[in-house]
Amino acid sequence: MKILVVGGGGREHALAWRLARDPERPEIVCAPGNAGTSSVGRNVAVDAADVPGLVALARAERPDLVVVGPEAPLCAGLTDALAADGFAVFGPTRDGARLEGSKIFCKDVLRAAGVPTAAAERFTDAAAAKAYVRAQGGAVVVKADGLAAGKGVTVCATAAEAEAAIDESLVKGVFGDAGREVLVEECLVGEEVSILGLVDGERVVLLASAQDHKRIFDGDRGPNTGGMGAYSPAPVIADSDLPAIREQVFERTLAELRRRGVTYRGVLYAGLMMTAAGPKVLEFNCRFGDPETQAILPRWAGSVSRALLACAQGRLDASMVSWHPGACVCVVLAAGGYPGAYAKGKVIDGLDAAGALPEVAVFHAGTAAKDGRVVTAGGRVLGVTALGADIRGAVARVYEAVDRIRFEGMQCRRDIAARALKRL
Repeated sequence: MKILVVGGGGREHALAWRLARDPERPEIVCAPGNAGTSSVGRNVAVDAADVPGLVALARAERPDLVVVGPEAPLCAGLTDALAADGFAVFGPTRDGARLEGSKIFCKDVLRAAGVPTAAAERFTDAAAAKAYVRAQGGAVVVKADGLAAGKGVTVCATAAEAEAAIDESLVKGVFGDAGREVLVEECLVGEEVSILGLVDGERVVLLASAQDHKRIFDGDRGPNTGGMGAYSPAPVIADSDLPAIREQVFERTLAELRRRGVTYRGVLYAGLMMTAAGPKVLEFNCRFGDPETQAILPRWAGSVSRALLACAQGRLDASMVSWHPGACVCVVLAAGGYPGAYAKGKVIDGLDAAGALPEVAVFHAGTAAKDGRVVTAGGRVLGVTALGADIRGAVARVYEAVDRIRFEGMQCRRDIAARALKRL
């Protein structure tokens, strides 16, 4: 079996690493991959945004399955192009990926499906949007409609903050076409949790829960990032909650998509807020989360490739997904200055020492190979991940591994999974 993994971040390294460990021992090809994926497969220098180039690569490699990591190529129609050539693809078509590619489309689907979510209104006019903010009292979330590299969502405590966010999109055009329309949304209160489901067009199998840490500094302070760490399972949600979430969130959404003529196959990622009134959908993503994937996949027992291929072929069965007991924690090591400006090319030491610890994996994200060394090449550089018998054990092990790695300017949070530990 040959699998083509599209993308070059930490999520894709985790996917390639876990797929390579399947009983089938598939051959892994990564496009473009990174300094870490080269240890579990073969990297090919085709960018994840190059849809024609990826189709040409698939024609040359003839993979049995294509697993698409990032959202941008899905929203650009990569699955449609590959499926037209007869390839099995794990990832939704362009129409399905609109759940992530358009906040307004997603909200329309949620409302039509009767899925619990925040109240919201859409605007193209800045003055009208600001008037709505003032009427709401100021505490809102302003979302650019389209993909904005994870920077198009602003949680606002005051009307002034919301008006500034509206101006960024609708007046200054900071997000280009992605910000020509905004969604101004009720600010939900509670604790966030990530629930991902495998979908084959009809059936849904939920994966283990996870919780992400988005702020750069301990105690959830500082600006938002792409994610500074994650852990699984997330005790804020109980197993007894999952059947209702499957029906009220996933099945209703998929039924509404089918009503609109969209057959969704791939992973559907629900960001939920656990409010006093129950779980409500903050957003949907059309791909595996990052860094949630790094905390979920090491716990997955059995063949991941078998389950993903079954999704692509419309024959998913719940028996294909099972879990190792215990917990998994991922801590992101970021470049100095991130999420603002940061330097690249810093030599990374200690990778072998960290990876030698039992039940530890170091997933590369923003890395590159240079002169026989691994150097930094992005804002989020590495995802250090550890399994444990429980959250406490996984936390202790992951920070032991973190302390073996060094590069100039390295920063990380020291409180990943703190909420879970507090519940204990």
